[in-house]
Amino acid sequence: MPDKDIVQNYVTELKRGNLVLAVLGSLDTPHYGYALLQTLQERGMEIEANTLYPLLRRLEKQELLESDWDTTKSRPRKYYTISKKGQMVKDKLFEAWKEMQKSLMDIYSGE
Repeated sequence: MPDKDIVQNYVTELKRGNLVLAVLGSLDTPHYGYALLQTLQERGMEIEANTLYPLLRRLEKQELLESDWDTTKSRPRKYYTISKKGQMVKDKLFEAWKEMQKSLMDIYSGE
């Protein structure tokens, strides 16, 4: 396998590992799927719709997200927000992420 492919595979793994945190962190205000997709992409999180929508369904099933349908417009949209349980999980995941980041910074700075 070429080195470029190896690196790309690991970059994909890194992104996948941060996706839940990015989604939970973006849903303090309600978003429908496509708007969330755009928000994540604008903030540098490249994600495909066919990755995001199953993730939203999984997080909702785990009760980390709540959803509500808006049928007032010509096109109904399902809006997602973070639940109280999701907020607690997000906070704990973010703390763990910061600890891992600090450990990596320590490793690379030689401490």
